[in-house]
Amino acid sequence: MSRLTQLLIGFAALCAILPGAANAMAGDREVARVVSFGGACAKCELSGRKLVGVEFNGANFSEATLVGSDLRDASFVGSNFVKADLTRADLSNSEMFGANFSAAILVDLRAQSVEARGAVFAGADLTRGDLRNLEGQGANFARATLLSAQLSGSELQGANLTRVDARLASFRDSELQGATMAGGRFDRATFRNSNLAGANLSGGTFAGSDFRNASLRRANLSGTDLSKAVGLDQDQIDSACGDAMTRLPAGLDVHHCNRGTIHFTGMSSVPKAPRVMPAMPQPPAPPATPAAPRYLVAADD
Repeated sequence: MSRLTQLLIGFAALCAILPGAANAMAGDREVARVVSFGGACAKCELSGRKLVGVEFNGANFSEATLVGSDLRDASFVGSNFVKADLTRADLSNSEMFGANFSAAILVDLRAQSVEARGAVFAGADLTRGDLRNLEGQGANFARATLLSAQLSGSELQGANLTRVDARLASFRDSELQGATMAGGRFDRATFRNSNLAGANLSGGTFAGSDFRNASLRRANLSGTDLSKAVGLDQDQIDSACGDAMTRLPAGLDVHHCNRGTIHFTGMSSVPKAPRVMPAMPQPPAPPATPAAPRYLVAADD
């Protein structure tokens, strides 16, 4: 079936479900409340449309353009928005279950109070996105750009934030228990009053980040650069663990994750090298094989 045929079938189905849809697609900027969108609409142009309350069920909107569209209270169930452009779109109070926004453009997105448990935003650009009060338990933000994004008050337990660029982002008052933040850039981000219990911060950078009243209980700080973080105290560090590559502000010590202790005398100091166990002595060489016994034999003349 050709792409044109698929689009015509989808358009006909939409007109049957939504009276007046043809007029809306043809020029009317407002689309009435839709029961459901399904099927394929890859690379569709829907910028500026009012799609309040629309339901996307198993729909394929990959590479679609929805710049500035109004998608408040929308439902995204098992739908594909890979590489879609939702710049300045409003997804506030929407629900996302099994939705895939990988590599999508979500710059200046408005998405307050969104339910996005398990949703995928891997590689997406969420620069300056407003995702306050996001329910994103188990969501995947791996390698996403969260530059200056607002995620305060969010539920991000178990979320994947591996290698994100979250500089200047706000995670204030958020729940990040068990989140994976390895290798991320969190310079000048704020984690004030946030819960990072059991989170993996290994290899991340946090220059100028604010950790006042944040919980780091059982957090993994191995290889993490916290040397220029603010608001950290010894009690917080005592509840976490690190390794010889952990960088801390002056005067703070971190327990090694195998319960040793590494001491730091200042933020510019080089941490002590880890203790090296002496080599085990080599076993002694086995004794030489004894010579064969000599026997005296009497001979008769």
